[in-house]
Amino acid sequence: MTDQTPYIRPDMQAFLDMMAAVEGPKLVDMTLEEARASYQAMHNIADRPARDLAVIRDLSCPGPNGDIPLRLYDARESRETGPVIMFYHGGGFVIGDLDTHHALCSEIAALIDLPVVAVHYALAPEAPFPAAILDCEAATRWVAGSPAELGREATGLITIGDSAGGNATVVVGQLLGANPAAVPVVLQVPIFPLVADANGSESMAAFSEGFLLTADTMGFFDAAYAADRADPRGFPILSDHSSAPPTIVVTASLDPIRDSGRAYAKALIDAGRDCVFLEMRGVTHSFTNLRGAVPSTQNDLERVIAAMQFMLANPA
Repeated sequence: MTDQTPYIRPDMQAFLDMMAAVEGPKLVDMTLEEARASYQAMHNIADRPARDLAVIRDLSCPGPNGDIPLRLYDARESRETGPVIMFYHGGGFVIGDLDTHHALCSEIAALIDLPVVAVHYALAPEAPFPAAILDCEAATRWVAGSPAELGREATGLITIGDSAGGNATVVVGQLLGANPAAVPVVLQVPIFPLVADANGSESMAAFSEGFLLTADTMGFFDAAYAADRADPRGFPILSDHSSAPPTIVVTASLDPIRDSGRAYAKALIDAGRDCVFLEMRGVTHSFTNLRGAVPSTQNDLERVIAAMQFMLANPA
């Protein structure tokens, strides 16, 4: 099956048809406030309800430009020392917050039975590159130090995020590798990440329109975030990968930035690092937040969690 005649799951096609029938402005034609509200509204409609957990608590930590909002998720009221998951939300570093990914974070915490700390970094264009990355790094180092405010002592960090958050997942791992935190990153899970420049890729050409994330939207995010294309904090494919932590790279076959994730998985393998590569067939970017409207994607998330459990149980 070629990208000219891509496989699309029936429930994914139904959702795409529904989105195509919606009248209204494109994201690139909205104000920032409208774009951010639209992103939240889509997740409200498309995602499953959030899980009820023993602990869902808002807190904050110091950052380079003020306090960083965080949210702790845990299926248990208390627990022994162990790994802590750091979650960085998607949205092109322009839209998205703790609420847009609330249901997903609660699901991850319930499925894997580990504490999850979600990070709401500073958004562009008000805070362009590298503000978001600096916030994600600061929050991760704060959790690594196991402060009393968190109430959980971390023995290792698992970094995970979707899209822009997938980029942050990789960059934070690289930054903590260069300047270690109190505890190591034991696993990183970039989900449909933008790690390499997607412009000119086969996937961008094949899926730039009609598959949820569009080339126009990517351009909108790119202009607002204004990442330096020569800086590995913007495009971490540029870094040395010889000391990358064990990694699970997740892509979606109908995603315009799919080839970015594929390139990162190849770079890890070429560097001799432990890497599991999962490409979810027949779904688009953002599938992890479409689990209500596209029910088959719940199984995709569960595959990711199963891979995480396998990697944690079989360390390098």
